[in-house]
This record gives sequence, C-alpha cells and structure tokens, in this order.
Amino acid sequence: MHTEEEATPRADVENEPGALLASYRRRLNTFDLPVSRWAWAGAMALFGLALVLRLWGLGAIEELIFDETYYVKDGYAISQEGVEMSWPEEHDPVFESGDVDTYEGTGSYVVHPPLGKWLIGAGMMVLGPDSPWGWRLSAAVLGAVAIPMLVFIGRRLFRSTTVGLIAGLLLAIDGMHLVHSRTSLLDPFVMFFALAAFGALLIDRDRFRERLARETARLHANAVLAPALGVSGGSRPWRLVAGVLLGMACSVKWSGLYVLAVFGIMTVLWDWWARRAVAQKNWLLGGLVKDAIPAFFATVGTALIVYISSWSGWFASSVGYNRQLAEAEGSATGWGFLDSLLSLWLYHRQAYEFHVGLDSDHPYEANPLGWPVMLRPTNFYYRSYEYGENGCEVAECASHILSVGNPLIWWLGALAVLATLVIAIMRFDGRAWAALAGIAAGYLPWLLYMDRTIFTFYAVVFEPWLILCLAYVLSLVIGSARADPERRLAGGLFAGSLLVLIVLVSAFFWPIWTGQVIDLDQWKFRMWLPSWS
Repeated sequence: MHTEEEATPRADVENEPGALLASYRRRLNTFDLPVSRWAWAGAMALFGLALVLRLWGLGAIEELIFDETYYVKDGYAISQEGVEMSWPEEHDPVFESGDVDTYEGTGSYVVHPPLGKWLIGAGMMVLGPDSPWGWRLSAAVLGAVAIPMLVFIGRRLFRSTTVGLIAGLLLAIDGMHLVHSRTSLLDPFVMFFALAAFGALLIDRDRFRERLARETARLHANAVLAPALGVSGGSRPWRLVAGVLLGMACSVKWSGLYVLAVFGIMTVLWDWWARRAVAQKNWLLGGLVKDAIPAFFATVGTALIVYISSWSGWFASSVGYNRQLAEAEGSATGWGFLDSLLSLWLYHRQAYEFHVGLDSDHPYEANPLGWPVMLRPTNFYYRSYEYGENGCEVAECASHILSVGNPLIWWLGALAVLATLVIAIMRFDGRAWAALAGIAAGYLPWLLYMDRTIFTFYAVVFEPWLILCLAYVLSLVIGSARADPERRLAGGLFAGSLLVLIVLVSAFFWPIWTGQVIDLDQWKFRMWLPSWS
C-alpha cells in the first residue's frame, strides 16, 4: 500500500536560510504533501462508487419515510414561499400522489433552522416535487461528495494516502451514512458542513504553521528580535471559510453549536502549540491576542452572521410562524428590523423549551451510550408482503430501511476510538486528538441529554471521525515505511483482508439499507441483535 507518512520537508526557498527553515518545519511537522495521481484516482473512484450506491434506486420507495414527512414537505413549501407552511393532517398520501401545492396559508411551527430544508427544496426544484428522486437528491449528492472530502482530510491529517483512502472506502459503504444519504433528513447536512469545516481548519493550520516557520527562520537568520507577541498569523482566509461552514451547520440544526465550540477550541490550541514549538517567549499571550481573539470573530462571528442570514426567508415573509411574536407579547420597540430580531429570539426560546422538554416515548428512542455499537438503530421504513404482493415470490417477504451501520465498521470503530484515545494520551499525538475532536463535538454532548427522546441516527454527525480513528489504527497495523518489509506485508495482508470482509458485510446488509423486498427468513438473518427488529 502506498503511504506518505515519511514525507520530506519542503525544498529551500530563495533568500531564506535553508537549515533554519527546515528545522522549524520539522518542529511544526510542516511537510509538503503534493496530491499524487494515486490520491486523485482513488478519491474519484470512491466518489463514483459512493454516487452509484446513493443514487441506485433512490426513488424506488415512493413514500415519505420516517421524518421525511416533515422535512420534504417543509422543503417544498420553503422553496415556494420562503418559509415552512402548515399542511392538513394526514396529508402524506396526497403529497405523494403529486398534488403538492396543497399547503395551507399559515406558517408552520418548526423547531429546526431553515438551511437543511432549503437544500431539500433545491433538489425538488431540479427534479420536481412529485418525484421521490427530487425529494432525496440533495442528500444523495452531498453524501457522495463527503467521501472524497474525507479522503483528502484523512490524508492531510495523518500525512498518509493510505489512511485517507481507507477512510473514504469505509464511509462510502457504511449503512449509517448510506441510509442518511438516501433519505431527506437534516443530520447528514450537519455532518457534511462539519466535515467541510474541519477540512478548512486543517488547511488553515498547515498554512499558519508554514508562515510561522518562514517568519521565525527569517528573523533568526537576520538576528532580528521577534515582536513581543510573536509574528502575525496573516489574514487566514480558510478560518473564515470554516466560520461560514460552521454557521451553515448551525443553520441546519442547533447541534452544530457543539461542533462550532469544539472546533473553535481546537484551532486555537493548534496555534498555541505551534507558537510554543518555535520557542516563542510569550506564546500563550501572543496566541491569545494574535490568534484566539481573531479566531473567535472569524468563526463564531462569521457563523452568527451566516445563521441569521439563513432566516432571510422568514424575515421577508409576512406569514412565517411567530413572525410578529414581539408585538404579540407586547415587547415590540417600534424599530422594524430590531423587532424582527426580537421576534426571532423569542421564537428560538420557544423552540429551545421544546427541545429540552422532549421526553415522550418512542419505540426507537436510544440511549446514546449504545450508539457506537448500534445497540438500537432507528427503523426508517418497514413493510411486510405475502406471496404475489410487490414482487414477493415466497410465502412472506419484508421491505426494510434500517439506519444501522455496518457492524464491523462500528464495533471495530468503537474499539479504534478507545485505542486512538490511548495513543493520544501516551504519545501526545496531535493527529489522534484532532480525530477525537470530531467525536467530542458530535457525540459527547448527547450524554448530557440521556433523559430526552433521542435516536441512534444522530450518530451520523460524528461518523467520519470514528472512521478516521479506525483508518488510523489500521495504518498502524500496516506499519510505517521504515518498518520491516515482512512486518508491513503481514500488516497489509491483515488490513486488506479485513477491508474485504467489511465490504462483503456491507453487501450482505444492502437489502435492509435500501428497502429491497426479500424473503422474511433472509430478513431475519440480518437482524444480528434482538434490539434491531
């Protein structure tokens, strides 16, 4: 397997002291990792595979499944009116029949921001709201795009094409991600924007470290005293890009706030470590003034602007739910836009009370402690058939869409997360800590809400980082380029065999990820745990 963990420092730069520059680059782990033909070819092949798996038979289920009953109809209404509109009770069959312009004239009470529904609506604007393909197009396309994105993120983080390609393969064929990419829910959009923001911050980190190495080497070579708070980090446009993407994650679901908080801390810690690594005297204060404070405005400030902007349709509407709430509650100021912001704030307070108070029983609610091992996956769709119905050729058949991950990926991934945590602590491995940051952002906050009605399918948000941990551990099994050739051969054969087995398990579970009509006995073979059925 091709690996680039042993990448070499960049070549000397004209008019810069080569030895000093190389020394600082080694301290900062700043290496040149050009995108090779292998990386591009592998990423594009995985993208093609992911796209086929997500588009194949996408419209075969001609019903609104699970929470599509909310988000698809909201997506259509928001694409037409700029806001979510109310629908008559038990209206799914009417919408499914193609009679889509049957929403009522009043705004609908919603508890999630609008961006995800705008994205769903965009798919229907392309393929039509009367087509199940249109309902699910946006989720499928962005789900496929996430695969090459993870390849390059894994490659940049671990300096290894092998890690990136393994991670991309695992995400492409995993059931949790696959089912979400074939269903119009909000969580896969949160995952997409969170992953993209992580990639943007990685690029920002590497560019900052390169600048820090160059500037510090130049100052030392010329015997110039460094500024009291260290060299400037520059404009850092990729941090602004991350702020936009994190704002978009928050504009899909509020759980994006956790990602914003964790990634904001992560990028500042990266900067502090870098300044300390080049022996900057006032690295803590310098990092605070020159990095942390600007980072707050670049991420949180930008995210806030993006979030408020995502409500533009609501601001422009006269029928949006709670549009005049400030006036209704007697707290209006008489200043137009200020009252609109106040109404939005009051609306958010109502939605927050709904979220924290949601404790009604649901047959598929799941304690987050069981998410990493798929203890209670979420049933999105189930139909039973007898002989002759819907292509059933035996006595009894089942058609099922179960949001369960490939058991080998998730069970081994859970162990890999623990192994990565041990490595991060014992070896002070910043790569491992970065991979764990995504899990901290997407998973740990839910442990505070174990008394709420929550579901395993939320785990898709942190899935890319669980897979990064698994790919990282597999790369350690394979060994570095300096390892004994026989040891690398053995490790490569083991990892390759395991990946083949994982692919076969995904093929086995394909029918219950895509709603295929299968023999009931075959369906039972795929219910590996009693809690799955």
